[in-house]
Amino acid sequence: MTSTHDAAVITGAPAATHRRLGVPAVTFMIVAASAPLTVLAGGVTTTFAVTGVLGVPLSFLLLGGTLAIFAVGYAAMSRYVTNAGAFYSYVAQGMGRPMGVGVSLVALVSYNAMQIGVYGLFGYQVASLLNTKFGWDVPWWLPILVCIAIVGALGVNRVDLSAKVLGVLVALEFLVVIVYDIAAFVVAPEGVSGQALSPSSLFVPGIGAVFAFGIAAFMGFESAAIYGEESKDPKRTVARATYTAVGVIAIFYALSSWAMTVASGPSNVVADSTEQGPDLIFSFLQSNVGVLISDIAQVLFITSLFASLVSFHNAVARYFFSLGREGVLPSWLARVRSHSRAPWAGSLTQTILAVVVIVAFALASVGWVPPKGAPAILFPVLTLFSWLTNTGALGLVLLMAIVSFAVIGFFRRTGHGLGGWQRAVAPAIAGVLLGVVFILIVVYFNTLLTSDPTAPPSATTFVLPAIVIAAGVVGVVWGVVLKRRNPRVYAQIGHGTEEAGAPELGADVDA
Repeated sequence: MTSTHDAAVITGAPAATHRRLGVPAVTFMIVAASAPLTVLAGGVTTTFAVTGVLGVPLSFLLLGGTLAIFAVGYAAMSRYVTNAGAFYSYVAQGMGRPMGVGVSLVALVSYNAMQIGVYGLFGYQVASLLNTKFGWDVPWWLPILVCIAIVGALGVNRVDLSAKVLGVLVALEFLVVIVYDIAAFVVAPEGVSGQALSPSSLFVPGIGAVFAFGIAAFMGFESAAIYGEESKDPKRTVARATYTAVGVIAIFYALSSWAMTVASGPSNVVADSTEQGPDLIFSFLQSNVGVLISDIAQVLFITSLFASLVSFHNAVARYFFSLGREGVLPSWLARVRSHSRAPWAGSLTQTILAVVVIVAFALASVGWVPPKGAPAILFPVLTLFSWLTNTGALGLVLLMAIVSFAVIGFFRRTGHGLGGWQRAVAPAIAGVLLGVVFILIVVYFNTLLTSDPTAPPSATTFVLPAIVIAAGVVGVVWGVVLKRRNPRVYAQIGHGTEEAGAPELGADVDA
């Protein structure tokens, strides 16, 4: 890892004259990252099948409450720190620059892992759909490479273009799931039972795995601060978008997963999820609403994955941009397009990383021996998707726990006139609760990778979490090295556009 000796500055880069993103646009970017239809069709059915716990709907409400507490301090800090590096800059200013650099590398590993991992499920689903509907035998990696090109094209163009694309896709996802929810409560073979919302259905053996699966559904909600430099009013937009996203995600997923228990019946939902998996929603729609709606839902499942890919790609590009701008990583990563102000260098870097990883997994799939009973076509789901998305979720929970304590450190120096709840109490509670969730994910990590609580741990059970931790350690060491070798770059860590002439994102120079 090398520095550029000075904080990255683009000569002549125009300042932001018009910021494009408002609360609805940022909220769409956040909710898109959680991929509503993907969570319900893939995540919730898997949670029921693996854990056998009926109280999944209640877990979403509890996790939503935890993240709402986290958002108190997070949103408060967003009013005083506006940086595309988000977590990185918050920790740098709240816990010290070396810790900030460590967090930045954990964030890069986590967001890249999450984004690239989702490609595995996307490739499988597209290849499966093409085979089912048209009889085309397409290798899983081919649609992924096409998708990477499209996501990359969106990433180097105007961010509000991505927001508009995501807005349409997310709206259609919500519409389909709402249709499913209504039909579920109308059909209700065992009646509309509230059993799944009872604490006795959640607080049973297996609750740790439920929380570990559930937290992944919220991933992306914390990304509002990443778009602070491109928001019309960052002091208000970030906070409002974060609270809105947490509320929408928690309530919507709780309601829809409850509807799933009603659609199958509380006594059958675990067995149905185990047998049908993601097809549980689609088969129900086909039987009770119509084949056309079911087909549309399957297509939207794919576009849901696409929306998530775009959202995480944008987040990674902005982390690269922020670190390049401040000299922590090579300065060319801070380059932006002159007409759109999009971080094209960071976007291109993420695209290249995705291609390299996909090619590596495609080569590894040759001669792959699937687990007992699993078809070979599930390779990208059981490896690429399972390994990387769970690694990303683990890293992001760790980041949020650290950020909670960074908020306390930031406001300890100057309270900015805020009350104790925002400055210390809420962040402390959030830090402890998220720390517990992180421990639960580590404990149940092998279950997350294998979807089998009885499976013996493999090398990946230990290697993947170790990669996340090692990235943080390397980052802290690199921060200390920068302090000794390049005090100017070190002084700028986590302070983004505070340096005169440093480039900003989102300047509307097309007007």
